[in-house]
Amino acid sequence: MKKILIVEDDMDIHNLIKQLLDKKYMVSDAYSGTEALLLLEKYSYDLILLDLMLPGICGEEIIRRYSSTPIIVISAKTKIDDKVQTLLEGARDYMIKPFHNEELLARVAVQLREPNIKTKNLEYKDLVLDCMQYTLTVKNDSISLTKTEFSILKQLMLNSSQILSKSKLLDLICLETPDGDENTLKVHISNIRKKIRKITEQEYIEAIWGIGYRLK
Repeated sequence: MKKILIVEDDMDIHNLIKQLLDKKYMVSDAYSGTEALLLLEKYSYDLILLDLMLPGICGEEIIRRYSSTPIIVISAKTKIDDKVQTLLEGARDYMIKPFHNEELLARVAVQLREPNIKTKNLEYKDLVLDCMQYTLTVKNDSISLTKTEFSILKQLMLNSSQILSKSKLLDLICLETPDGDENTLKVHISNIRKKIRKITEQEYIEAIWGIGYRLK
């Protein structure tokens, strides 16, 4: 189930959004910017619904720190300059209060829509991942991957522009393979590296100490 963090200090609006979402999604609550940052430091989310004018830390600061997570801003700020600047800083979408319930649900669904990877290959430098045949090719040489290794590499390639925390990576692969926990993730990553290194001298997966992994 997709996880959404609602960051809104207005209790009525917060409760309305939660009622709209909590039957379909796993919803967490934050009523200030400071509370939101504490949750984001501990847990990973698939989407953040974010007010800008918050007690403590402002919404703009949350965007600057966590723009790698999809963020829909829901704000009473109506000036086009505010909207443009917020989108440029990393928000994926911007809604103005008051909003229509159906529109919010549609925008949430769009941000959580799974990429269509069934009919195409994923490519990164010399890596080519065939998502139909479940094979990896490096410089035209085929590499055999386990189901868990394939799932890990697929998520790293789908998110090649960002660092994936260990918990986020495990969340992404959990629907495809049960063979994943923090104790074995490092082993799976090491095995992928070794298999690729037999074909090319390049290191493709970089470990970010204390955070997670990304493609190098």
